Amino acid sequence: MSSEPPGVPDRGAHFKNVVAQLLDNLRPAIVGMVLLTILTGILFPLALFGVGGAIFPKKAAGSLVRRNGAVVGSAWIGQAFSRPEYFHPRPSAAGNGYDASSSGGTNFGASNPKLIDAVRQSAQDFRKANGISSFADIPIDAVTNSGSGLDPHITPQNAALQIARVARARGLTEDQLRALVEAQTQGRQLGFLGEPRISVLALNLALDQAAPLIRK
Repeated sequence: MSSEPPGVPDRGAHFKNVVAQLLDNLRPAIVGMVLLTILTGILFPLALFGVGGAIFPKKAAGSLVRRNGAVVGSAWIGQAFSRPEYFHPRPSAAGNGYDASSSGGTNFGASNPKLIDAVRQSAQDFRKANGISSFADIPIDAVTNSGSGLDPHITPQNAALQIARVARARGLTEDQLRALVEAQTQGRQLGFLGEPRISVLALNLALDQAAPLIRK
């Protein structure tokens, strides 16, 4: 027999009804969350990984570039070449220079004094490294970072300004290097998207093949 006075609802029974209704409402949400997590967080990525690996095995593996069987880089991640006998990439704000774990740009606005100072310093370093007059025009990719900080390409104009330096360091003629740069220049995607570009890694690998360095 209920201890409640006649006409007063049983509070214990009411509480049990509320809990039961709450569980009834939560159960579909919990089950749905678990199923969606399994579907979109596990099964779908695994399916994409499997399909991608089957259709595009090289890209799925990181578009790795090999020389003599050894991995020397990726076709889609730049490297910080700095020696005079190599073509140099554009500046990078990714970690200590082309650090894939720290991808990103500076995010400075166009009028930010830090960006202006960085561009001026990059222009000064580029001119000094390549023996270029302070009055000569410099392509923008020679003095600015890419959005990701990992862009593996430079413009043909950038490469052209480095030819004299690399030719002296390699003992090649500038005409030989111009032919090599032209051979490594990629056109616009689909003929109209983007701008012509050169993979710095591919160019330097071709350079090593054309004129191997003498290791001391």
